[in-house]
Amino acid sequence: MTAREAAPTQAAPHVLVPSPSSPPRRSALDETSTVEVRWILLGQLDAAVTGWFGRFTGGMESREDAYLTDPVLRGLSVKIRAGQMLEVKQYDGSPGIHDTAGLARGRLESWRKWSFPFGPLGPNIVGTPGWTVVQKRRRMSRFRLARGRLVTGARQRATESACAVELTEVRVNDETWWTLGFEATGRPDLLLSTLQNTAALVFAQPPPGDVVFDMSHCQSYAEWLSRRPSNGGWRVNKATSAGSP
Repeated sequence: MTAREAAPTQAAPHVLVPSPSSPPRRSALDETSTVEVRWILLGQLDAAVTGWFGRFTGGMESREDAYLTDPVLRGLSVKIRAGQMLEVKQYDGSPGIHDTAGLARGRLESWRKWSFPFGPLGPNIVGTPGWTVVQKRRRMSRFRLARGRLVTGARQRATESACAVELTEVRVNDETWWTLGFEATGRPDLLLSTLQNTAALVFAQPPPGDVVFDMSHCQSYAEWLSRRPSNGGWRVNKATSAGSP
């Protein structure tokens, strides 16, 4: 199924707003500021798109993440990553619209993320309402900014800026979707330019066929899931990975 054949998600007003207060920092394992943009499309991931993305080195992993979808937390995204890490993200507004030569257009989002150790899950967790499980098979390449140039295939250093690019097939409630996402981390003053330069590099070769990354498909996981019915419960298995963390 091509992206044009698949029914796009309906365009809707951007409902995220910055939350009035920050999550507590005490005992957090990690705190990160990011600039992100993501497109989510209905249907199976096409082999041609996988080949287009595969020209960059990277890793693969399969895992299940559980997202808190009820109640909807205004300006926050909460998930349990692979049953091992609690991640809380606070929306910090949009720095603008990203547009790469008409091939990819979407709303940029700034986030702050806190990660906490979590687990193991107990048997009383199974069936807890309000959580939605997303099964992911993810391909990811990471580009870091070194001496003013983007390089790939190397681990990001603490003082460097980088942008992770992921191509992921996801399953929710027996439906298959796929997503392309960019996430820039590192120096706050370089987040936006690092993402834009990485996107320019990725889209230097146009996507295959009639694949279009436009505003109607642009949304975060949190925004996408908030529009979907809950699966009535959740269960997370330990991740199995063969590449990026």
